[in-house]
Amino acid sequence: MTFVPSVVAIPVDGRQSETALAVARGTARFLSSLGFSCVTELPLPSGRRADLVAMNALGEIWIVEIKSSPADLRADNKWQDYRLHCDRLFFAFPTGLSCDLFPKDTGLIVADAYGAHLHCDAPEHKLPAATRKLMMIQFGLCAARRIHRLIDPQGHGVIDE
Repeated sequence: MTFVPSVVAIPVDGRQSETALAVARGTARFLSSLGFSCVTELPLPSGRRADLVAMNALGEIWIVEIKSSPADLRADNKWQDYRLHCDRLFFAFPTGLSCDLFPKDTGLIVADAYGAHLHCDAPEHKLPAATRKLMMIQFGLCAARRIHRLIDPQGHGVIDE
């Protein structure tokens, strides 16, 4: 007999605005269409937490920083640290924000809750092999823990991220 949960939903942690959640959802759909799998709010080896990390079958790792407003962008200086953990760094944001607000050396994705489009590609800066391995392990462990919490929400010994 196979156990299938009656409701499968990933809990929202309350840190993101409705706009940010919508942008993340549309961006993840877009990245999926490019062959990437995504994990939101992934803890990085540096101690930071990336909004969206995407990995494809080739092991390419992209980080997408979600911004919902100009104030959100101005208040954030930590995004530069994310470059150490990815092959390409993007910002994703809703329509209505000017592309001119964002750094020139990052990719730009315009998104809503239903999808996204690539406004400009991000420059590639290949990860060192050791960092790639560490990120792939972090990605896989995080995804596995979240699946486990979905199928066994009362399980013991689950590590919080």
